[in-house]
This record gives sequence, C-alpha cells and structure tokens, in this order.
Amino acid sequence: MPLRRLLHPIRELSEQGKLAGLLLIAATAVSLLVSNSGVGPAYRAFWETEVGYGLLQKSLAHWVNDGLMAIFFLLVGLEIKREVLYGELAQPRQALVPALAALGGVAVPALLFLSFTRGTAASAGWAIPTATDIAFSLGILSLLGNRVPFGLRVFLTALAIIDDLLAVIIIAVFYSAGLHVLYLLAAAGVFALLLLLNRLRVRRLAPYLLLGLLLWFCVLESGIHATIAGVLLALAIPVGRLERLEHALQRPVNYLVLPLFALCNTAIVLTGNVGASLASPLAWGVGAGLLLGKPLGIVGVTAGLVRLGWGELPVGVSWRRFIGLGFTAGIGFTMAIFIATLSFQQPAEVDVAKLAVLLGSAASAVVGILILAPGRPPELERPDDGAEA
Repeated sequence: MPLRRLLHPIRELSEQGKLAGLLLIAATAVSLLVSNSGVGPAYRAFWETEVGYGLLQKSLAHWVNDGLMAIFFLLVGLEIKREVLYGELAQPRQALVPALAALGGVAVPALLFLSFTRGTAASAGWAIPTATDIAFSLGILSLLGNRVPFGLRVFLTALAIIDDLLAVIIIAVFYSAGLHVLYLLAAAGVFALLLLLNRLRVRRLAPYLLLGLLLWFCVLESGIHATIAGVLLALAIPVGRLERLEHALQRPVNYLVLPLFALCNTAIVLTGNVGASLASPLAWGVGAGLLLGKPLGIVGVTAGLVRLGWGELPVGVSWRRFIGLGFTAGIGFTMAIFIATLSFQQPAEVDVAKLAVLLGSAASAVVGILILAPGRPPELERPDDGAEA
C-alpha cells in the first residue's frame, strides 16, 4: 500500500504527459550542477569515453547523439506518418494553416538569427532557433489543464510535427558531412528492401527492426546524419504495426533516451565570462529567434491566412490564446540543442548556443504561460471571445 501511494502521483503525471518534461528539466538541472561542481571535468570526460570496436568505436556522447537519438527520430517519423495518413494532416485544407504556420515559425527565427550573426562564423547555427520541442511545448499546455482549448492542443501538435519534419530535412541537407557513395548506395539498397517488405505485406516487426539497424549503420558511415535512418525506417513500417511500435517506443524515448540526451548535452561550464558569452551575436541570435522569431512567424503567417480567407483559428481559440501558443512554440530544447551540437566544432561555441537555447526556451515557456493562464477555462468563454484580437 505505501508503495502504491508513492507511485500514484508519478503514474498520474505520466498519464497527463507531464512526467517526460519534468524529467528533462531535472536531467538538465543535474547536468548543469554536476558540470560546475568539483567533479565537473570528470563528468564531461565521462561522456567522451570511447566505447565499441572498429568503425563502431565512438564516444558515449556520439552513441547518445547518433545512436539513441535515432530511436527518438524513429518515433518522430512514426508520429509524422500517422498524422499524414489519418490524423490532423490527412486533409490538405486541414493541414494548410499549421503547415504554413510551421514554415513561418522556421523562416522568421532563421532570418532573425542571421540578422544578429551576419558576417560571423556563428551564422552556421542559423537553424538552431527554428525547432520546437514537441514534448516540452505540449507539456506546458498540459500544466494549464482545462484553461487551454482542445483545438489549441491539436493545432500545436500538428505544427510541432511539421516543424520536426522540417528539422529532419534541414539536418539531412545542411548538417551532413562529406558523402561516402558506397555506404550511401548501401543505405538506399536497404531502404528499398524495407519498402519491398512493406509492399509484400510483411507484418512482423522483427525484419524491419533488424534491417533498420543495418540501415542505421550505412547511414552513419555515409556522411548523412545517422538519425535520419530512424525517419526512413518509420516510413517503411506497415500501417497495421504503426501505432503498436509508436506505443512501445513512447516510454523508452521519454524516460531514457531524452533524459540521457539532456544529461549528455547540457554539461555546460558556466565560467566568469557567462555575461560576455550571452552578449555575443550567437546568444542573441538564438534567444531572439526562439523568444521573438517563433511567435512572429507562426502568428504572423496565421493572421495573414485568416485575413485572406484561406484558413481560420481552431474552434474556441481566441487570438490572445493563439499568441500564447506562438510563444510556447519557442521552446526549442531537444531539437535545438541537437542542431547546436551539429552546427559548431568549437566546444565554447556549442556551450554558448546550448545555454542560449535553455534561456530562450525558458523565457518562451514563461511568457506562454503568462498569456495562456489568465482568464476563464475556454468552455466558459462567450462565443464571440474567439474574435478578440
């Protein structure tokens, strides 16, 4: 009984979708504290420990970012496929507004970032503030309970999924190393075999997962970032097994992969020059891109579509609440930090970018909550509240 009472609030948090976000916050806090303690050098050295043999001898950090994160991207790919097949993105007109809003939420932060970093080496990180962390952003909405209309959650889910798809494309095109043709051809061959299995109506998951491992290795060695293999594998998974695999991956990804990613990638040393680092064009570009660029791009594009009569706000959603959603989408965290690790070679630049992501995401979350929290629950609002500007 005592154990059941102890586990009950944890189970409740898990069912409400809040536990994953809280674990990420806790892992980030632990990593920052340990990195800046007396064991900080040993902690950072731990993630650089080489593990494996031959071509697969990599540091623990590489195994997390190139290996475990491929599982995260497999889950992302499954979510994208599900939404496109029979979810919020299945109907073109239904998908138009969140799709174009997501494009605005990528383009404006990138342009804002480049306006701060133009002419500097930091401009290589232009894609860092373009990403929305789907787990964190939806977690923030779940914390507000029934004060957030259901339509707003659906819109943010669709927008974040399209945002993830755009991030996958950006990583594949702009953040891949020199290509190795033989491995690239091998990866194409394995992917074709996966599609053939699907075409032949092979329904067992085991053959897909085994070939998925081979696909991951070929993509890893090809020069394209290894995580793209997760998305390619998701495209080949049979529809009948889609939700089963997605459900099976939810807990390992939320409670193991992403916390390990946070522990590994937020080992940031806060030196006496933190103020100078945060005053740099790189930090300003990332922070402004997330905090200002995201809401400007998302809300601006949506307002234009509504004015042109090409779309409308979700049912029961006022412009005030939609602006709150725009700020909430500025929570970049996982994907933004991931892109930061791909953007720069110098550890100091990576640390500045990561710290700016953390601060920009935190500021976006706070502003989003301040806008969304006040007022009555949506079901108590007057019918004309949706028209408020």
